[in-house]
Amino acid sequence: MKIITVLFGIMLFLHGCTYAVSPAMVEKADKTISFEKLRSDPDLYQGKLLILGGTIAQITNLKQGSLIEVVQKPLDYWGKPKRTNRTGGRFLVLHSRFLNAMTYAPGREITVAAEVEGTRSKALGDSAYSYPIVVSKELKLWERERQSWDSPQWVDPLYDPNSPGTRY
Repeated sequence: MKIITVLFGIMLFLHGCTYAVSPAMVEKADKTISFEKLRSDPDLYQGKLLILGGTIAQITNLKQGSLIEVVQKPLDYWGKPKRTNRTGGRFLVLHSRFLNAMTYAPGREITVAAEVEGTRSKALGDSAYSYPIVVSKELKLWERERQSWDSPQWVDPLYDPNSPGTRY
């Protein structure tokens, strides 16, 4: 019984320590291409498989799937976008299926294994912006971070909201 418990614990530990996308995608991805290189000349890397991530800025559903505008962020060891203000710019992800805009909402973090398609110009504010565009092969939407970690919320232990006489 102890061996089964230990093996189950190891399996849970290893399951929690997996990369954002499948090992096959990680193996195929070209790790020598940084986002800065991609941003400078996307057409040069057309057809290459990359792993990119960041924060969703906007999602648009099209006839052929969904177009996600992402603010690029560096990835950590597990492929999750780091919580930083540092970014290399923006990129577009073309996903072949319809994605719910309420689930894939602005501010959510994603990691994508994608093939570089080229560039696309799109308005960003008052000016045109040249976006690298990639076609997703795998997409990982990360869970929302708990907001209470950023700003602690203090609770008065003597305050009972259900008690009629203890209103402040």
